[in-house]
Amino acid sequence: MKKIKLPVSVLNLVPLRQGHSTKDAIDEMVTLAKATEKMGYLRYWIAEHHNMGSVVSSATAILIKHTLEQTNNIRVGAGGIMLPNHSPLVVAEQFGTMATIYPNRVDLGLGRAPGTDGLTANALRRSQHQAVEQFPKEVMDILQYVGPEEIQGPVRAIPGIGTNVPVYILGSSISSAHLAARLGLPYAFAAHFAPAQMEEAFTIYRSQFKPSVYLEQPYTIACVNVIAAESDEEANFLLTTLQQLFFGIITNKIEPLKRPVENMKQLLSPFEINLLNGRMGIVFSGDKNSIYKQLMNFQQQFVADEIMAVTYIYDQEKQVRSYEIFKEVVDNL
Repeated sequence: MKKIKLPVSVLNLVPLRQGHSTKDAIDEMVTLAKATEKMGYLRYWIAEHHNMGSVVSSATAILIKHTLEQTNNIRVGAGGIMLPNHSPLVVAEQFGTMATIYPNRVDLGLGRAPGTDGLTANALRRSQHQAVEQFPKEVMDILQYVGPEEIQGPVRAIPGIGTNVPVYILGSSISSAHLAARLGLPYAFAAHFAPAQMEEAFTIYRSQFKPSVYLEQPYTIACVNVIAAESDEEANFLLTTLQQLFFGIITNKIEPLKRPVENMKQLLSPFEINLLNGRMGIVFSGDKNSIYKQLMNFQQQFVADEIMAVTYIYDQEKQVRSYEIFKEVVDNL
């Protein structure tokens, strides 16, 4: 039987663990990047969030630069830069500069949401124009700024021109699928927190895709939660950290990652557990055999070209081991 080649990557929101400092969280980000690079993961993306007590990834470009300089080969990028918060020119300059220093290693994922609440969004971008509605134009602006000399206008990104930083469109609903297809760009879907519309979004993207100078065929990335361990029982235990995180998001009580507990029934009522289960993103959880079955079932339905794993585990050694187990499963497909 022919082996399946499935690229796998990492998404990191740079979580703050309970009892750890923000510097610890950044150091742990680097440790994970180095470990997953050795395992052969394709890329390592860092997501932009603001004014959240559970993650320290607000200065995303700085963290990407820090990760690039601490690693050697793995692609590092944004998963993503929330474009409503930024000037497209500044984004092109920042990523063009990093691509100049670290050629062929920088990715730029772009999202249309602010990655925060309304008040914080207003503080981030002191402008009255509707940045979310401007998203398609601003994506095209960035593509121009990092493109070849012959497509440049009077405003130029220096560095940036000719770096051809790969741009990815991010989505958690069907809206961005149309844009990614129309521009002929790769498309990454956030199934780790909003999986409901992924199948429809992938269908729209693939059916409407127009080949471009950036991409000849549609390319999909599915981001999912992965909690892999030596046994299903251990994975279920480790999973309670992710469950506590999601419940905090649902109830608007976002806190640093908490230690796992023996049973979520210790913390939540049956009603709250049902609420949590209905709001969780896609999770692959268990030992190698369980992860394999869940991955194969997932691929049978969605046929993603790449899987991007986000792993919320309190113990970093267990987190690194989870990525190791997941890579072993994929390598044996």
